[in-house]
Formats: sequence, structure tokens, C-alpha cells
Amino acid sequence: MRNLMVKIKYDGRNFCGWQVQNDLRTVQSVFQTALRDILKENVPIIGCSRTDSGVHANEFCVSFHTASMIPCDRLPLALNAKLPADIAAFGCQEVPDEFHARYSCKGKQYRYLILNAPLRDPFWHARALWYKYPLDAAFMNGQAEGYLGTHDFSAFCSANSDVRDKVRRVTQCAVRRLPEDRNMIEFTVTADGFLYNMVRIMVGTLLQMSAGRLTRDSIPSIIASKDRGQAGFTADACGLYLNKVLY
Repeated sequence: MRNLMVKIKYDGRNFCGWQVQNDLRTVQSVFQTALRDILKENVPIIGCSRTDSGVHANEFCVSFHTASMIPCDRLPLALNAKLPADIAAFGCQEVPDEFHARYSCKGKQYRYLILNAPLRDPFWHARALWYKYPLDAAFMNGQAEGYLGTHDFSAFCSANSDVRDKVRRVTQCAVRRLPEDRNMIEFTVTADGFLYNMVRIMVGTLLQMSAGRLTRDSIPSIIASKDRGQAGFTADACGLYLNKVLY
């Protein structure tokens, strides 16, 4: 048996997240069907994360054991011939037998896109959050530094989460206007792990600080409070991308 890791990317607009759900179109169910058609065996697949409905991925890693001897350089080509247009495989490698796409992961980077323009753009519909009021990316970048470090991020976790350990280490966090499109603001954050809706709440908090609804420089005190009610709203899923998986 070989243990393979396949890298995929997908547009999450028409998926109800990663995980298989009865009678719903999910990334896992669609990928699993394509893989079964190619390998001629029903292999359990492991995803690196559980992205929500409407969330996108620039890099998502899937691992599985298979008896198939299909070469790694051929598998993405074969998968892309079976997968729908909103998913694509772009890499495959053989990994050690003990490798696990989720539990071997040492960290992830997420990207959140905000279309900051007075008028909406249909080409970014469900691919970025449209925010029509002016934003100061430099101000947001300075405020985002408050997220850096190892903290209990209970205040930035959805209230219905059942995760007990909410301590995470954020190693990178930045906000900028993209040089190729000055209407687009990009928020990136890298950590050893993320809580449910953590990135979307981080973004919502920065937007409410920009609007003056939360006090500037208050992120450390919000973190210290461990109170979800102290942080900002949960930004829409449409702007969120799993950008990189670290092993």
C-alpha cells in the first residue's frame, strides 16, 4: 500500500464545505467519487481541514492509502479529467506511511479578501466580501499585530464550538492593499491551528475597529477577556481562502 498526498484547490461557492453530508454537494464527496473512478477502489480519504460552506481553498491537502501504482505525476491529470470545473488537483507525492493530512499538519495560512469599493463588482461575487465604506489598510495592519503570539482565542471562536483547548499560536498576521488591484484588501494570518470561525471573527473585529465601533488597540484586551461578545462580527465566508498548509 502506498500513502499519497494530493494537493487540490477549489472555488467554494457551490459547495457545502469539505465534509461529506447527506444529500449535499461537498468537496469531499465529489473528490472521493472521482478518485474511486480512477483507482477502482473505495479508499477512505483524509482532508487537512474542515472548511465551511462557501469557503475557498488555494491549497488543500488530501491523503489516502491505495494499492494503485498510478504514477504521482499522472494522478492529478487523471483527477482533473473527472473533477468538475470548480475543483482542480495540482500536485501529488508519495508520503511516509504514518503521514496524516490533518494530524501531521504543523500550521495553516488563511487569506481573506475584501473588495473595498463604493460599487460592487459582479466578478467578485461570493469570492470576496464587498465593503463599500473607506478602509485604511495601514491602520488595519497595525491593529492586526495584536493577534500575534500565543493566546487563548476564546473571544475569537464561535460560541457553539465544543473545542476545549482554545490556545493557538499566531506567527504571522498582515493587512495590505493589493498592488495589482487597489480596491482589494488582503488579510493573511498564519498559525499552528485555528478555531471555528476564528479568521472570520478576526476580520470582523478589524472592520468594526475601522468603523469606530470598537476601540483602537483593543485586540489584546479582547483576547484577555475570553468573551466572544467583546470581539467583532463574523465576516461572511465568501472572502475566506485556505491559502497554504504547513507540514
